[in-house]
Amino acid sequence: MTNLPPPAEELRLLDAELRQLDIRRAALLRRREWLVHTLRAAAQQPARGAGTAPAGGPPLAGGGALARRPEASAPGVQNVLLVLGGVLLTIAAVAFTLVSWGHLGIAGRALVLGALTVAALGGPVVLLRRGLRSTAEAVAALGTALTVLDAYALHEVAFAGTDGFGYAAGASAVLAGVWTAYAVLAGASASTGARGTAEGASAGEGTRPGLRHPLPLAVATAHLPLLLWAIAVGAGPHTVTAVLLVTAAGGTAVALRAARVPVRVVAVVGALGMGLVGVLSAGWLCWSASDPGTAARAAAPLAGAAAVALLAGRFVPDADVAVGAALAAGLCLVAGVGGVLWVAVPGEWTVPGCLACGVALLAVDRTALPRPLRRGLVRASAVVQCFAVLWSVPLVAGTVLGPSAQAARPWSGVPGDARDAVFTDVPWPPYAATVPLVLAAVAAMLLLAGRNTTRRPAATAAALVLGWAAALVLPPVLQLTYTAGLVAQGTVVVAALGFAEWADRTEPRPSPVTLTARLLALVTSVDLALLSLASEPATIGVLASLTAVFAAVCRRPGPAPLAAPAALAHATALACAIGASAGWRPPQTALLVLVVPAVAALVAARTSGSRATVPVEAAGAAAGLLALALAVTDPPMLALVLSLGGVLAAGTALRPERRPAGWAAAALFLMAAWVRLTAWDVTTPEAYTLPVTGPALVVGYLRRRRDPAVSSWTAYGAGLAVTLVPSLLAAWDDRHWLRPLLLGVAALVVTLVGARHRLQAPLVLGTGVLALVTLHELAPYITQVVGALPRWVPPALAGVVLLVLGATYEQRLRDARRLRDALGRLS
Repeated sequence: MTNLPPPAEELRLLDAELRQLDIRRAALLRRREWLVHTLRAAAQQPARGAGTAPAGGPPLAGGGALARRPEASAPGVQNVLLVLGGVLLTIAAVAFTLVSWGHLGIAGRALVLGALTVAALGGPVVLLRRGLRSTAEAVAALGTALTVLDAYALHEVAFAGTDGFGYAAGASAVLAGVWTAYAVLAGASASTGARGTAEGASAGEGTRPGLRHPLPLAVATAHLPLLLWAIAVGAGPHTVTAVLLVTAAGGTAVALRAARVPVRVVAVVGALGMGLVGVLSAGWLCWSASDPGTAARAAAPLAGAAAVALLAGRFVPDADVAVGAALAAGLCLVAGVGGVLWVAVPGEWTVPGCLACGVALLAVDRTALPRPLRRGLVRASAVVQCFAVLWSVPLVAGTVLGPSAQAARPWSGVPGDARDAVFTDVPWPPYAATVPLVLAAVAAMLLLAGRNTTRRPAATAAALVLGWAAALVLPPVLQLTYTAGLVAQGTVVVAALGFAEWADRTEPRPSPVTLTARLLALVTSVDLALLSLASEPATIGVLASLTAVFAAVCRRPGPAPLAAPAALAHATALACAIGASAGWRPPQTALLVLVVPAVAALVAARTSGSRATVPVEAAGAAAGLLALALAVTDPPMLALVLSLGGVLAAGTALRPERRPAGWAAAALFLMAAWVRLTAWDVTTPEAYTLPVTGPALVVGYLRRRRDPAVSSWTAYGAGLAVTLVPSLLAAWDDRHWLRPLLLGVAALVVTLVGARHRLQAPLVLGTGVLALVTLHELAPYITQVVGALPRWVPPALAGVVLLVLGATYEQRLRDARRLRDALGRLS
């Protein structure tokens, strides 16, 4: 009479209609729940002032009690009650089984536990048909717990003499099968009844029938039987490892095939846990084997684990998970091959062999494997290469830092070879003969991987560092002679500087490759200079060569900011070495070292305004400080060095942009004068300082008349300090009263003149000198007063002072700011 659709299409239409009815029913139930709460809240309000809710929507914000919502939803309360009831029943069942079990006979025990288990497992089927999913889940959880108790009771009654691990293995297998069958049967039975509650539909469960927890519980329990069986039969470590990996493979298969999220989560966690333990166990067995056959036998599980990981990555939908699986597979393969190589070849070739396997993994990038698997295997190769580089770190660090030990015993004699020169205080790392090969191979891989990519500069810089490390460790590895080792390191310096020049012309600026090459050249030069300290001729020859090389390189503007200071630093070391070789005392060597600041001043004057100016001046200043430190033990020589330093500073101050260097020149000249007076044991310094102070003050006065903007420090500071400071030092040790009196009067006059003419330099210098002279004169009386006072008086006075200062802190700060402003207004 009408055209009926095919049965499959009609079934699809009916399912769609039922889903729509379930969704509509859930919406109506939510609306009904809200109306019930609204009516209850309205009934609890007084008749007067109670708000009314609109009939078609949520309560209004100003509706009084109608706006209050329950703190816990009905489904939440229901779930809490069900979970608590299930837990209490489970605890009661456990207590009954463990405590009250002996009061019943065999029949009674079987009857009680059997009845409870059947009721707990059968009840959820009826509850699911009625749509009570949460209650069914709680009762089913009680039933699964009772099945465990049944297994325990069965062991105590019928299998008490069996091995515990063996029985546990069988019981766990049976329980996993029972729970799986129960989940399937419950789902099939529930599918013929109600299609789920409205709460389940609103929670996103749709109309899927059955219980949630039995199947994940069965999957978790299924990970135990094989492992428990292996323990029960006393299996060896190889068998236990194979069992762990087989179990992990089964869990992986379940995770790939399972449709429900909880089952997949449980399977993934179990597979990862078992697989990790199995892989670690297989790796330990492989690397601790005593012969190649045993190592190969232990490497087989690692190969199987790698195959399982690749298979899982092939079918898993998530690309990141596939990359991780391929990464783990690649590492397992390399670990297995490395374990075999460890016992099959000499120890030096184990890491190169593993590196070769890691490099071989890169071949998959050109195969037809899915892209995530290829990415994971390439990352595994990168991890292997990183481990190979880390293995070489002890040798590289020892080669770089070892020559520093020569600084403690310079010119102690030529070592036997390059290895003895470097590794004098630390032992030679084991299996280090192939380190240069490993570093060179990784550097080549970086260059190949970085070409034609945006990361080429970074890859080239990293490869340059690795190649430099390989060249640096080659002389100790080959045990070259000491002279050959020095020549090799010098060649590395020249090669690094040459490569930097080439990169400076070809790479975009600024280039990390160029900077890396120059830094490596600088580090190698320092290492070479320290290594040359074993022999006097080698020290002078190496330092002279390094000075010449860096001086030649700094002629170009690009490397000048780094090469010029390096040349000056090596020249400073060369001056010290020449002085020591000539048998000069350190104060005499200081004069030779002063040549370096002189050269730096000339170079800075010629390169004024370039990027190399400040580094050159800094290097020259450092050399000047070293000269002062060398001459400090000889006052006459120190005065000469200070005077020459003042001349260099004054020459630098002639440049317009370096006028502040005049302050340093004045300070150096003053210190030179004071040191000279001290060296001459002058007891009346005023005879030498006053003739200088008078003309200096006259010159300063005339300059301020011509240019009122000149500071008082520039005009009068040096002239006043020439006399006041030496006189103060002499008066501090003078036991007579005349010099302190005259100095105090002079300081008072200077202070008054500075206050009268509002000049900062006379005011500050006069006040400071007058205060120090007064303190020196009153010091004996202060000491007598302090000695006569009780010991509690100083702490008490200090406490009072602190209280007063704290009480007037703000006023003191205001006064200090006023004094600062007043001094600042002085000329």
